Amino acid sequence: MSPRALTPLQPAATPPAQIRNFCIIAHIDHGKSTLADRMLQITGVVADRDMRAQYLDRMDIERERGITIKSQAVRMPWQTDAGTFALNMIDTPGHVDFTYEVSRSLAACEGAILLVDAAQGIEAQTLANLYLALENDLQIIPVLNKIDLPAADPEKYAAELANLIGGKPEDVLRVSGKTGMGVESLLDLIVEKIPAPVGDADAPARAMIFDSVYDAYRGVVTYVRMVDGKLEPRERIQMMSSKAAHDLLEIGVSSPEPVPTKGLGVGEVGYLITGVKDVRQSKVGDTITNHRKPASEALAGYTDPKPMVFSGIYPIDGSDYAELREALDKLKLSDASLQYEPETSVALGFGFRCGFLGLLHLEIITERLAREFGLDLITTAPSVTYEVMTDTGETVTVTNPSEYPDGRVAEVSEPVVKVGILLPKDYVGTVMELCQSRRGTLLGMDYLSEDRVELRYNMPLGEIVFDFFDHLKSKTQGYASLDYEPAGSQTADLVKVDILLQGEKVDAFSSIVHREKAYGYGTMMTERLRKLIPRQQFEVPIQAAIGARIIARENIRAIRKDVLAKCYGGDITRKRKLLEKQKEGKKRMKMVGRVEVPQQAFIAALSGDVEGKDKK
Repeated sequence: MSPRALTPLQPAATPPAQIRNFCIIAHIDHGKSTLADRMLQITGVVADRDMRAQYLDRMDIERERGITIKSQAVRMPWQTDAGTFALNMIDTPGHVDFTYEVSRSLAACEGAILLVDAAQGIEAQTLANLYLALENDLQIIPVLNKIDLPAADPEKYAAELANLIGGKPEDVLRVSGKTGMGVESLLDLIVEKIPAPVGDADAPARAMIFDSVYDAYRGVVTYVRMVDGKLEPRERIQMMSSKAAHDLLEIGVSSPEPVPTKGLGVGEVGYLITGVKDVRQSKVGDTITNHRKPASEALAGYTDPKPMVFSGIYPIDGSDYAELREALDKLKLSDASLQYEPETSVALGFGFRCGFLGLLHLEIITERLAREFGLDLITTAPSVTYEVMTDTGETVTVTNPSEYPDGRVAEVSEPVVKVGILLPKDYVGTVMELCQSRRGTLLGMDYLSEDRVELRYNMPLGEIVFDFFDHLKSKTQGYASLDYEPAGSQTADLVKVDILLQGEKVDAFSSIVHREKAYGYGTMMTERLRKLIPRQQFEVPIQAAIGARIIARENIRAIRKDVLAKCYGGDITRKRKLLEKQKEGKKRMKMVGRVEVPQQAFIAALSGDVEGKDKK
């Protein structure tokens, strides 16, 4: 703890001139959470005995994986020659799938610390977050972290940073989140460089909801940034979009544990508790105002994020459907980018079609549903949204292969993304090869420094969502970083591949793929199901088909009972008679028998690790 830290936080509202709102933006694993830990310690808001690594990462998944999933707001006091300041910091995620969390955090700030690892340099997500911050007109403070590492090269990367945002390399601050070196200078620079928030203290209260979480005991906890006016405990507030009115039971700041205050004024960031249990009543981006003297105009809010990847989530036990709905409602509160709607599947029963911002987002949501709510789930293979035009001129939006229209299709449009890949120059050839194999078209190539290259591609989103990132990492020994953003759509030669069990379609295994890759998908899926489905009393054909044309086939051989076991010696005609009788029975069974696919087979067949499962 620094001697310039102030342990007590003023319970009354702080004047706007003494407030600084900022966030930390960086690529994944560049030390945001570690730097936030040092700031908490130096400003004295967390005692040394309570300190733990990644203090602001509250979820078990975050701590295990070493990544930030949820933005966390915290208020810290800091003393300088100009007086005492309240620093409101938001620690943001670094992965591309959580960009929406970052964009909401940026809207609640006036400045951003652009953090770059002094051993790795600028990466794709660093650039993406920087452009987001510049769009929001934030004051950028460039900082090099991890300068205590033996592999650090601060001079080289300071020049790279200065070149990127303009300025001189010596203006780039050098800190170590681990040792605390340079962090006090950074706090001084935040006070000096980042502008104070601006707002009308006498106007009707307007507060922007930028986050919310569900507490089992206290209901919905809403995190807000005050823009105009003031909110005080016990007053009645109103949500401007839904017109719902509530009594304000508690108001305060996160420091980093909740500290109740006498109110929030212009520019302050804090939390509100109204005791409401209905999770749909606190919408991220909504404006809160005073019920008695409401504001006439709501704040601009946030644009709703567009899901990039769709997947079906089904409970293994059908009776868990209501619990799954409730769990998704509560998760939606803490993750506004999650979208879902009910759907049914012949094979899997009742479930939800969910939209995610990427594969990691899908993985984290399913893991949180399993851990936090104790649900056993099946997720279907990820897919994207397609626009299908039939011969009659009708356009159908397809988020699930089962929605693909039967009959003749005139054209299919698929979503396209603009991909930015940052990598060392030695791997350019292999990465170009990978992108071309995924139908990518090269837009450009820039050298950021002597040995770092940025490749820009237009690629179909459907080619990225499955395993592109894994292949990219393995081909570049983990050095490449990826970022993507929507770039419209294009028409492509896409077909729907159906999987048939004994002539019946199993909708859960259907997929929309490029015609060139249809045969590969068909053979892989039929072979895999042959290994997973148990043998029946009769032979079961597994077929992959495009429309009425079969493109791949595997057979599950019948279990054959030895009907001749009781025959020892005797005439051959008796044996033949028994075999003929068995043959007739098998034929009848094949006509009336149904193939039950066990749940384990569904889970294994729909899991992303195609090669790994088959190798075993």
